[in-house]
Amino acid sequence: MTEKTRIGILGCGAISAAYLKFAKTFPILEVVACADVLPERARARAEEFGVPRVCTVEELLNDPQIQIAVNLTIPRAHAEVGMAALEAGKAVYNEKPLAVRREDGKCLVDLAAKKGLRLGAAPDTFLGGGLQTCRKLIDDGWIGAPVGATAFMLCHGHESWHPDPAFYYHQGGGPMFDMGPYYLTALVMLMGPVRRVTGSARITFPERTITSQPKYGQKVRVEVPTHVAGIMEFHSGAVGTITTSFDVWAGQVPRIEIYGTEGSLSVPDPNGFGGPVRVRRAGTGDWSEVPLSHGYAENTRSIGVADMAYAQRSGRPHRASPELVYHVLDLMHAFHDASSQGRHIDLVSTCQRPAPLPLGLLPGELDP
Repeated sequence: MTEKTRIGILGCGAISAAYLKFAKTFPILEVVACADVLPERARARAEEFGVPRVCTVEELLNDPQIQIAVNLTIPRAHAEVGMAALEAGKAVYNEKPLAVRREDGKCLVDLAAKKGLRLGAAPDTFLGGGLQTCRKLIDDGWIGAPVGATAFMLCHGHESWHPDPAFYYHQGGGPMFDMGPYYLTALVMLMGPVRRVTGSARITFPERTITSQPKYGQKVRVEVPTHVAGIMEFHSGAVGTITTSFDVWAGQVPRIEIYGTEGSLSVPDPNGFGGPVRVRRAGTGDWSEVPLSHGYAENTRSIGVADMAYAQRSGRPHRASPELVYHVLDLMHAFHDASSQGRHIDLVSTCQRPAPLPLGLLPGELDP
């Protein structure tokens, strides 16, 4: 029987349900406690998913049995809560983004290194069967050397469905910080780190009206860019473009496409775990769908936490590494900075591409 890694959930909002549900997929994980600033919310999640203990944030951090703190608080609390968990001697897995400010993200990375603790962050969708299949196709040379890429995340914001959408329009929100991590993490995993960027951004609607319950009719002042268009130069020499927007009513564009010297690759939605994956190679008449080479094609949110737990056990690097998640944070800021400063931004951060998952894993496993 696999020895369990005990985890505690900090923050029991909407995303916590997915983590709590799919953590049960991995025999290495055991959720032993959950905490929230609203105790009734923590109690509700504990009852729903059979978590044995509800406690305060302080009690969870002071529990010596908990090995990984899974920080699912709102973005502006990621740094503060993550730092407290590291100071308490726990490995930390933050929801995306790693932090709101670059400085705070760097402090998290430095403190984790100083204390010899694991640090990672969402998204973990790049470990799903869809994106892992794309990685194998690129590594195996199906499209030759990547030349360029396009990425699009277009919608009209979250105020029509989210029960408390205001934070999406405040610092740490906006389409780049909300959805950009999925797209940028996928691109870096597939194509490597980025050398420099430029871009333009705007706020189209300075005020939003909530049309979801329970805050129907309330107004939200928009503080962050809601339409961001960027250009990336990868260290490999490839050039990519990305557009993220909360200002678009409809569009007919791919999620991600990668263009190589020998063909093109259609990448599935990086906010999901599955396919479809499609390829069109030079000289062929049409696109072909490629069967997925890897498992975890269903929603498996918490696979990143499980990967950290397996890595702690074996001593290998975990895939949602501090360097990767900080590079993504740095990239998101760089697009905003390029727009406000009217210039290219050279990236100081970099990272290695995370190792691909092995083929033939059994359900619940991440190491052969």
